[in-house]
Amino acid sequence: MLEIERKFLVKSDTYRKEAYDQIEIIQGFLNTDPERTVRVRRTGTKGYITVKGLTDSDGTTRFEWEREIPHQEASRLLEICEKGVIRKMRYLVKSGKHLFEVDEFYDENEGLVIAEIELQKVNETFVKPSWLGIEVTGNPKYYNSQLSINPYQSWRKK
Repeated sequence: MLEIERKFLVKSDTYRKEAYDQIEIIQGFLNTDPERTVRVRRTGTKGYITVKGLTDSDGTTRFEWEREIPHQEASRLLEICEKGVIRKMRYLVKSGKHLFEVDEFYDENEGLVIAEIELQKVNETFVKPSWLGIEVTGNPKYYNSQLSINPYQSWRKK
């Protein structure tokens, strides 16, 4: 139930050619408190509810619990989420023995593209694709829960 993840900005769109699949995601938050974020997500015909705990000091590791729920229930829960529902297209890209999930954000987060990789160990090595930009692991403004409150378009203009 521990998630070890690193996040990076993306510097080109060549990941699209390398992607083997893409999924539209709509997600909202029932709670955005960093100590216990509760997310509702809808993708295609599936729904999910996820609880995430506080991130460790380097931003790579935190508690995560997720369960699939019926699509219809996810849709109803999205109706009662906090303001700031996020829409994004997720591209799945293999790199060596790992998988990168590259998210292109829409609406108030338009223009933001983030790549995430889940690891088995904090210090695990992985192949960095050419389109991978600077690392933003541990920077709270790039957390989806924070993007729902303070979207990219609002801080990008400052």
